[in-house]
Amino acid sequence: MMWGYWGGAWGWLGPLMMLLFWVLVIGGIAVILRSWWYQPMRPRQGSDAALDVLRGRYARGELNREQFEEMRRNLTST
Repeated sequence: MMWGYWGGAWGWLGPLMMLLFWVLVIGGIAVILRSWWYQPMRPRQGSDAALDVLRGRYARGELNREQFEEMRRNLTST
């Protein structure tokens, strides 16, 4: 009997499994590349984030120089 490539019980399952394999490989590569290029911004921890907020308030004019220096000293002394 000549079953050929498309014959037998696995005839239709072979190409389907190959397609699934390539979809998973290409999808995995896409996920890896996306995680490398689009890393989420992580907030800095500790006094660095607080100093950034303090600098922003000083830049906007919400604090005068004396207030800024006092708060900065309090933040950096911890």
